Amino acid sequence: MTDSDGRPDRGPAAPDGEPEYADRVYRSVPGVISGVLLLAVAAWLIGDAAVTGTGKTPYVSLAAVPVFAFPVIAYTLRPEVRAGRGRLVVRNPWRTIVAPWASVEGLRAGYSVELFAGGRKYQVWAVPVSLRQRKRAARAQGRGSAEHASRTGLGPGLAARTNPVVQGSSDPTRAWSDQVTDVLQGMAERNAARPDAAGPVVVRWCWWVIAPTLVGLIALITVIAV
Repeated sequence: MTDSDGRPDRGPAAPDGEPEYADRVYRSVPGVISGVLLLAVAAWLIGDAAVTGTGKTPYVSLAAVPVFAFPVIAYTLRPEVRAGRGRLVVRNPWRTIVAPWASVEGLRAGYSVELFAGGRKYQVWAVPVSLRQRKRAARAQGRGSAEHASRTGLGPGLAARTNPVVQGSSDPTRAWSDQVTDVLQGMAERNAARPDAAGPVVVRWCWWVIAPTLVGLIALITVIAV
């Protein structure tokens, strides 16, 4: 549901009187799809080996389940960026970074999206950079500038200056990762002065992924060695 401005429904008013909106959530849809497909194929192969295999094969296949499944979940299904009123939460494969907006020094989209907060740099796995998207966006921007120049009679350089890039998730002249980086950078600048946006950066390890993977690896090595 959205309000009259096209934004998500407003929640209860914040302490400062401004309305609360739902957090912005960013995830890589291709990453999620590939993770689901990998897990489905692995379940089929491991299940077949466990049922029809002979000797140590069923035990090896079962011991390999956490070694394969949890890293796949960590790298495809788990990554997420959640931008709220007071903080930015970045879920990476093995860690979760909670950065209040006041601690965010900036975000940069180079060959990967990077978060600079609390004097450190963190990769943002949930927003992968696609060079193919950037090339496609550059071609779309070039076509837009050329069409604008032909309609107005302006030269290409002047047309580019009078046809600014439109910010938004549907802008074909910007790669998705670059648009998300700009949105998050803008939120950091707007929200840094809020009273609830202060505090240190907190980094938490994702032990529910790490521990089963290590246990499964030990079990797999033991089964193979015995």
